[in-house]
Amino acid sequence: MNNWIYLAAAIAIGAGISFQPPINGTMARTLGSPLLAATLSMTISLIVVIPLWLLIGKGGGDFSQIKALPWWVLIGGVLGVMFVAGSIVVAPVTGVALFFVCVVAGQLIGSTFIDQIGAFGLETKPVNPMKIIGLVLVLAGAALVQLSNN
Repeated sequence: MNNWIYLAAAIAIGAGISFQPPINGTMARTLGSPLLAATLSMTISLIVVIPLWLLIGKGGGDFSQIKALPWWVLIGGVLGVMFVAGSIVVAPVTGVALFFVCVVAGQLIGSTFIDQIGAFGLETKPVNPMKIIGLVLVLAGAALVQLSNN
């Protein structure tokens, strides 16, 4: 299978997401509340995803299995709110580019830890020198972006 289409889609999604903090920041300034803006943003997400689930996913899935989910999977929703609300507050201060460099750095650090311990039933992928170099380069990139803002 050719993964290039998926990589291109991921890049397009990433480019699209870069617009989220400034758009939501505008909402927060207009509404006078970052949390109200986050609530509106997440509500719009729900309004969009339900028809997608019904049309594309054909309403598949088994709601009766919700009770079989481990409690900790609900943290995924909390993390989504943290990202949206956090981006509304942080990106206007840091700038969108530095915000996302730091987000990516945090994602790489967190995902490296997840890979190292094989969390959530994933295959263990130990840290190696190349991964460490990659993480250091991303953190150096964050520092360079910050320095370029001064």
